[in-house]
Amino acid sequence: MMKTVVEDLKTLVGIPSFSGEEKTAADWMEQRLSEEEMIVKRYGNNVWTTHSGYDENRPTVLLNSHLDTVKVCNGWTFPPFACTAIGNQLFGLGINDAGASLIALFHAFLRMKSQNLAYNLVFLASAEEENSGKAGLEAVRHRLGKIDMAIVGEPTGGKVAVAEKGLLVIDALAKGVAGHAARNSGINAITVVLQDIQRIQEYCFEKTSGLLGPVSMNVTAINGGDLHNVIPDECAFVIDVRLNERYTHQEVLDELQAICSAELTARSMRLAPSGLAEGHPLWRTANALELPCFGSPTMSDQALMSWPSIKLGIGESERSHTPNEYILIEELEQGIALYDRFLNQLNHEIMG
Repeated sequence: MMKTVVEDLKTLVGIPSFSGEEKTAADWMEQRLSEEEMIVKRYGNNVWTTHSGYDENRPTVLLNSHLDTVKVCNGWTFPPFACTAIGNQLFGLGINDAGASLIALFHAFLRMKSQNLAYNLVFLASAEEENSGKAGLEAVRHRLGKIDMAIVGEPTGGKVAVAEKGLLVIDALAKGVAGHAARNSGINAITVVLQDIQRIQEYCFEKTSGLLGPVSMNVTAINGGDLHNVIPDECAFVIDVRLNERYTHQEVLDELQAICSAELTARSMRLAPSGLAEGHPLWRTANALELPCFGSPTMSDQALMSWPSIKLGIGESERSHTPNEYILIEELEQGIALYDRFLNQLNHEIMG
């Protein structure tokens, strides 16, 4: 079994599948599911299937991970698309985030597909996770049928992420009055922005989360002024805000607007924070297996899910998006066993 898993992982890593360019990887995933005699559905570069014996009276569990990867960064010393084996390590672009988890979930689905479960099982290999694109999960979530809960395959080191921070990107524009620099006339928009940035750095949102901590934010870009001798009348900057589950995007935007002179505009309010209720079957399963639970500061397709979900997968988050990205072979073996144990225990929890 492990031989087939490793071969599938090597094949997937060998296919360049940058965000928005997953067609060849999706073709391969569709072919593999067909080889297993599954009824395959596809929309764009998203591929999914449902296990046999679907019963609309049962809850439905989604197994999801993504096909896409980030671009190749500088610093690679191994071929990024070769899945190089050195000792107990496997190197390759996207192998940690999240190829290993995707392939392990795929094989877990295959092993569970013929079992008489207390839940329905859907497997989805989705696109455009890395760039939070609209042609990925967002494009197919309403096509999957009724979903009651999800397990998202991402590198968590075998721990269970029961909460995840959301994202709010804010474009800010400060207005001033143009003037001649030599005369020190006008109102300098850059100075307005500096005052706003200081307020942002000093501001603390009142509501914190036991799992996700406080809302965090950083100014990540600034642009103002063109000529050395003109006081700028406009200056733009960008705020990256990571929300906990106790705030909505609008609440955060409103609080920040109250302390800033610049006009604030949200780019999007799509990427919401998430948190799982402690009594949920997914949480009970994690407790029964004595798996550590935590709140994740990094974002995944959980942000686009309206149903309860967890992140659980192979590898470590800090290896993602780095040169010579890798997993350990024992992590792959342990991860496959963990998915099996989790799905079987979840069956017991749902059965009650």
